[in-house]
Amino acid sequence: MQQPPYLQPGDTIGITCPAGFMEYKKAEECIRVLQDLWGFKVKVGKTLGGESKTYFSGTDEERLDDLQAMLDDDEVKAILFGRGGYGMGRIIEKIKFKKFRKNPKWVAGFSDITIFHNHVSHNYKIATLHAPMAAAFNDKGYLNKYVKSLKGALTGEKANYSCRVHKYNQQGEATGALVGGNLALFTHTIGTNSEPKTKGRILFLEDIGEQKYNIDRMLTQLKRAGKLNNLAGLIFGRFTDTSDTDRPFGEEIDDILYNLVKEYKYPVCYNFPVSHDAENYALKIGVEYRLNVAKANVTLSEQ
Repeated sequence: MQQPPYLQPGDTIGITCPAGFMEYKKAEECIRVLQDLWGFKVKVGKTLGGESKTYFSGTDEERLDDLQAMLDDDEVKAILFGRGGYGMGRIIEKIKFKKFRKNPKWVAGFSDITIFHNHVSHNYKIATLHAPMAAAFNDKGYLNKYVKSLKGALTGEKANYSCRVHKYNQQGEATGALVGGNLALFTHTIGTNSEPKTKGRILFLEDIGEQKYNIDRMLTQLKRAGKLNNLAGLIFGRFTDTSDTDRPFGEEIDDILYNLVKEYKYPVCYNFPVSHDAENYALKIGVEYRLNVAKANVTLSEQ
């Protein structure tokens, strides 16, 4: 797996919105911090705060052109997405990666960006960043350790994260390349050119706004597709803003997860800080990590 060059002071970070619309003012704090506090230059794409009147930040063609320009721009050393939402799957097959493959750069985001991460990792063996996006900088979010982990990942710091133990944790130690992201989008890669391999890898999953039965359904789909077989390890992040049907599903979220994976013998941890909330560590897709699920704590360290 090839890792792009790490950033140096004065390097340029591009900001673009390849999916949902984002008002420019919601990225102003991010731009300020990147320039004034982190020491980078910023190039803003046309899709941030554009003139779109729909859910999307522009038409498929406009979003594709803006992202393509950032990928091909030699001045831009990394790309930070403004937000996710929905839309990457509509343009991923049209992106030209020829220049990006010769001169890779870090591309950072999460949620809908899961499609991009797994497409690039699977097809081109280039590492990308599942990480906080522009909105995470607001309300002094740039001061928390999760947004700071984005800076660390971009500048070459090796990650060493930890989290609390959970009653359902399956203890053990595993080393493998990291794969995963948003549960819904990861599931949607099955049967496409973006479908990643999971054998021998550490899989992480998180989601937001899903009903309990849908989380069960998507994990069951991954299980039936063989994506949970022969993992090195499994990390469940946070499943936030979940809801239930009028007639209760009958299990809490952690119980749903546990009952679907309890048969596997590899290490499993629950409630790891990767999510749609503020607790969202930067993780390098395709890069090797060591997961240690112990009785007293859980650690995930970049190798």
